[in-house]
Amino acid sequence: MIQFNSVGKTYAKGRTALHDVSFLLGRGEMAFLTGHSGAGKSTLLKLIAAIERPSIGQITVNDMSLGRTRRRDIPALRRSLGMIFQNYKLVEDRTVFENIALPLIVSGEFDRNEIGRRARAALDRVGLLDKERDYPASLSGGEQQRVGIARAIVHRPQLLLADEPTGNLDPALSREVMMMFEQFNDLGTTVLIATHDYDLIERMGYRVLTLSEGRMIGQERLMHS
Repeated sequence: MIQFNSVGKTYAKGRTALHDVSFLLGRGEMAFLTGHSGAGKSTLLKLIAAIERPSIGQITVNDMSLGRTRRRDIPALRRSLGMIFQNYKLVEDRTVFENIALPLIVSGEFDRNEIGRRARAALDRVGLLDKERDYPASLSGGEQQRVGIARAIVHRPQLLLADEPTGNLDPALSREVMMMFEQFNDLGTTVLIATHDYDLIERMGYRVLTLSEGRMIGQERLMHS
């Protein structure tokens, strides 16, 4: 599903975010990406989503070689994945329903009835069907994160990327969100979660990809604690 071969990313003025990173994440796998702040986690996720391009090396996502991908093919790649952010990135002047429906509207692939059906199904999956007419400002942090998750899964992606999805949540809500990711994974979705919450990682017991100063220094599987 995801393969990095000797990937590096250097920004302007010579700042290098990733050095010679190689790993393989299999289809249907769930794994964590960890490392201290500035280790390169967010950069790696942006490379997977083709938000940024590597300076060197090869990246393959869902059988698509990103180095050879034409700009017009990038939307198709992004439709195969969903992204979840720590700060939710909800549109404040849109209702919960409208926030979730937005990716389907932008794609132009679905009629109004199908958009409504899929958006409400995603809301139901995250337990917020009764909030579809509410606005983000009226929701708790945990509810906003669940809206973000529903938006990421509304188009039924094959790959789910999450960047510090529990960073603003208390431990109980963090466990709830992680249970949702496990449910999606059980249905066959490949899941990669970037987090620095090592206690959470140890409790979950999945493979851990560890970055340090832009280098991949570990790819071990932890046992449940």
